[in-house]
Amino acid sequence: MNALSTPTAPAAMPRSAFPAEILSFRLGEEHYGIDILKVQEIRGWEPATRIPSAPPEVRGVINLRGHVVPIMDLRLRFAMPDADCGPLTVVIIAKAAGRMVGMVVDAVSEVMALEPAQVQPGPAIAAVDAACITGLATVNDQMVMLLDLDALLQHIHA
Repeated sequence: MNALSTPTAPAAMPRSAFPAEILSFRLGEEHYGIDILKVQEIRGWEPATRIPSAPPEVRGVINLRGHVVPIMDLRLRFAMPDADCGPLTVVIIAKAAGRMVGMVVDAVSEVMALEPAQVQPGPAIAAVDAACITGLATVNDQMVMLLDLDALLQHIHA
């Protein structure tokens, strides 16, 4: 390629590198998505039992039908301003890294089907949480960050 050539657009990720369907949700003004196959249920907020010495993003644990489930606030995990949890707060219960975990989010948007042309690789940024972003999808003129739950939850133990 010479100096006057135009670069080609980056190729879309291989189909196996991202989920066919995602559950999209909001944190502040940003949109995120997780593999729908990892989602167990969506619940309203309920107070969690705080665990001493837990990381700040872990709000505590709940008893979900006999299972102790840690509840992680994704706003705090991503160093965003804290938001009060109330009756409109949503908790996504998902199975990742071999266990169930609850994730506090601002709102659940929708289930979206993804096509290969909609997804680009995640950013090459030297940040701790950048490794959790596996790709960026463009859906209806909206950027959705695709999260790898296993990578996101690897430091959560409860």
